[in-house]
Amino acid sequence: MGGENETSSLAVRSMSDWTGIDDPDNPRNFHRRTRIYSTVSVTVLAFVTTFAASIYSPGIEGVSAEFNVSHSVAVLPLSLYNLGLAAGPLLGSPLSETWGRKIVLLVTTPGFMVFTMGAALSGDIVSLTVCRFFAGVFAAPAVGNASASICDYTSGNKRAVSMAFYYAVPTFGSSLGPLVGGFVVQARGWRWTQWVVLIAAGACYIPILFTRETYKKTILQRRAKKAGMLEPATEVKTWPQQVSYFATTLLIRPVHMLFTEPIVGFVCLYNGFIFGLMYTFIIALPWVYEHYYDFNATEINLSFLGLILGTVIVPCPLILIDHFFYQPRLREFEKHCAPGTQYPPEHRLYPAMLACFGLPASLFIFAWTTRPSIHWICPMIFQGMTMLCNLMIYAPANLYMIDSYGPLYGASAAGAAMISRYTFSAAFPLFALQLYEGLGVGWATSILGFIGLLMAPVPFLFFRYGEWIRSRSKYEKSA
Repeated sequence: MGGENETSSLAVRSMSDWTGIDDPDNPRNFHRRTRIYSTVSVTVLAFVTTFAASIYSPGIEGVSAEFNVSHSVAVLPLSLYNLGLAAGPLLGSPLSETWGRKIVLLVTTPGFMVFTMGAALSGDIVSLTVCRFFAGVFAAPAVGNASASICDYTSGNKRAVSMAFYYAVPTFGSSLGPLVGGFVVQARGWRWTQWVVLIAAGACYIPILFTRETYKKTILQRRAKKAGMLEPATEVKTWPQQVSYFATTLLIRPVHMLFTEPIVGFVCLYNGFIFGLMYTFIIALPWVYEHYYDFNATEINLSFLGLILGTVIVPCPLILIDHFFYQPRLREFEKHCAPGTQYPPEHRLYPAMLACFGLPASLFIFAWTTRPSIHWICPMIFQGMTMLCNLMIYAPANLYMIDSYGPLYGASAAGAAMISRYTFSAAFPLFALQLYEGLGVGWATSILGFIGLLMAPVPFLFFRYGEWIRSRSKYEKSA
């Protein structure tokens, strides 16, 4: 009888948690091929969503001419798409926590494709702007779910390598979009930038059909249902309770953390500036190289190669720093500390501390070497260095914030980060060209460099005082 009770108790526990570190349903125990396939699938889909944001930029002049609107108005479909990405978690997170990660991609990606088709067929600037906004809303869950799925597959201490590629690939999409879009606009016009996105999204949607669910709660619920048992941890919420919960998690708590938690506030401000800087380049670079180097249309398209190269090589320093700095210190820490003791998340900041002063330096060099008397390769190299430094700050800063608050509050912190970075990337394109036309490349870029210099001490301050700041947080690290 005792044996039967023990077996029954074990069965019940298996419905509310993993049975152990070797539980076959735990995504971290899936076959390596399965994990690699799923990681690549969700990352490539995330790439398409950011590629869709920037591929529109070369078509701005065509939209302005066709619909007889100013350049500032024609920029709105670009900005509103990014604003949609900021609003996307309001759609994706409730679906994810209710039905799982995979269903979010299966449901929202077709919506992204439908509104992209609407943008391609738009008959006026209003319909184009509206369709682009809702395309961004439905595209956003792909970005959030990709990082969440990678976290499901990878333990926290080994996450830096996977996330190095994840952070690089969607940013690569933003950098590649203007280059591809430029050639598409030359050949077929601005509408085909949207058709290209639609084709790419359809191709990347198919592999998602064959991925496995990775969200723990959903897996355990399905296991309980399959065994004919009710999961003990399942709590049925009424619709008002669900609305209240998601409003707290996705709006109230992220905004509260943004203004009351120094870690969240400064990381979001820094990362928001980094994303805004990237979209400033996307808008301004064609004018810079045409104005200072008399580039033709094809050469202007190729001027984005500096940004692309900086994005492509960034996983190398991130992985090397993790291997030679982070992991040896982690192993030493684990030898001398009690099991379960948290490794200080401030050690995530090594790449940011190396790059934080390189960012303004690269901006200043780009600013004052962009002139006809200096070969165009020089500013192009340093715009690539700017992008490299951007991501070397952005990736570890996000990991630091997630490690600081744990899964529960880390999700709200990540929500605040997503809102801030896409809000900045929506705002900067609205004034980027006017800034460069009014001040010239030297002083316009120098202003951005001074802002970057002002923010450069942030990683060092967190490394020195982060533990003290965390000890006074209103949001204790969740298990």
